[in-house]
Amino acid sequence: MVETIETLVKQELLPGVNRTEMIGLHSNKKLVFELQREINDRLRRPTCNSTAEIRAVRRKFSKRLAKAPPQLIVQLALALMRSATKTPRFFAYELILHNDEALKSVNAKSLEELGKGISGWGEVDAFASYLSGPVWREHQVSDDLIKRWAQSRDLWWRRAAVVSTVPLNNQARGGSGDTPRTLSICRLVVCDRDEMVVKALSWALRELAKKDAKAVRVFLRAHEDSLAPRVKREVNNKLSSGLKNPRKVI
Repeated sequence: MVETIETLVKQELLPGVNRTEMIGLHSNKKLVFELQREINDRLRRPTCNSTAEIRAVRRKFSKRLAKAPPQLIVQLALALMRSATKTPRFFAYELILHNDEALKSVNAKSLEELGKGISGWGEVDAFASYLSGPVWREHQVSDDLIKRWAQSRDLWWRRAAVVSTVPLNNQARGGSGDTPRTLSICRLVVCDRDEMVVKALSWALRELAKKDAKAVRVFLRAHEDSLAPRVKREVNNKLSSGLKNPRKVI
């Protein structure tokens, strides 16, 4: 382990650490703690009070950690999430998203650990867009896992399941289109009336419409009596005009 840490120190993951201190960093746990402390110190600075500034700090650490073992990146993300300083979840998730090997290392167990405690649409959408969606798209977790979330009693896990379909179809997020998997999740929440899930379903179908408008039209017809009015209105608007809420002509 000392050799691994020595390599990381040489790569300036822990700038200023001398040989004696380095030997004391005898486990990934200690190394994670030191990195977590430095990140939290950076984020507490008065100049770091906006999303753009927080993201700039994340980019600096992503660059420093580019050659770090993927397990260390995931452990660091988990540590930041559990920190009493309440590091924004998107910071932790982006550390993994922007490290290819770390993202490839995520499995069902670690994914659910990373999603533990998600609440609020911002946290959920970051989790689903940056982690669960890409990981599911690459078949690192099973369809059954996402389906289980879609049937959860927790509305935020249900939303996470639906938003996880977006990276399957959104080209900017690496998606090339996946109608079967997208609709398999959408079917499970057709009758859900929680506002956060309804909005997610509208988003998922609108995103799929860019890749497979015909399938979305068929889905709307098949579930016309069950879908929430918002979903039917916004998705039909998208199909007919290309916009979720087109402006009315006066």
